Amino acid sequence: MILQLKPSILVETPMGSGQALFIIDYGMHQNTCWVVALVEDGTIKHFDCNDVILSTNYTYGLNLMKNKGNGEGDIL
Repeated sequence: MILQLKPSILVETPMGSGQALFIIDYGMHQNTCWVVALVEDGTIKHFDCNDVILSTNYTYGLNLMKNKGNGEGDIL
């Protein structure tokens, strides 16, 4: 099954930040594959679900703990 993400989701990958465009689910015996357009050069790459994390979004309060401790994730 292929799921198109509308709107796309900002994510962090081992190769840098990107926008997740699609999620490919091959079934219960394989990890989900994320199709991501990298911000740096627009390259489209496939990542295992274990390699993708949600980018911090201060407006919606998403993944604030990722930046906890370096001052960026602190809400005043």
